Amino acid sequence: MEEKELIKQWNTMRSQIINSQIAPALVLIGVFVLAAFGKFHDASTAAKYLALVVAAVTGILATISQYAAVREGEALLLDLRKIEKPSALAQKIADSRGLLSFSSIAITGSGVLMMAAVIWATIGS
Repeated sequence: MEEKELIKQWNTMRSQIINSQIAPALVLIGVFVLAAFGKFHDASTAAKYLALVVAAVTGILATISQYAAVREGEALLLDLRKIEKPSALAQKIADSRGLLSFSSIAITGSGVLMMAAVIWATIGS
């Protein structure tokens, strides 16, 4: 692949990571609003578990999608490093390995933290 195509693919992968956060964010907003108004306090156990399952499935699918984009991005960085005389942008992207690795840690860590908060907000109330 040429540099321009690789940069375009890089931007597509970044967009995929960002877009895959929309559905979980909407679900979390719903859980937050319900918890803020104390709706889980009087909810049935089945309703609480349904909220947990929906939040978990949405989050897990988003995390898988984001993690796949990160892994593919790592391969793309290797391809960018092979380009002779890369542009400044291509060089900067190729040097993003540390940031990409941090992203995968943040995606996983924040997912676990968020799920713990959802469990606390639904069952703990």
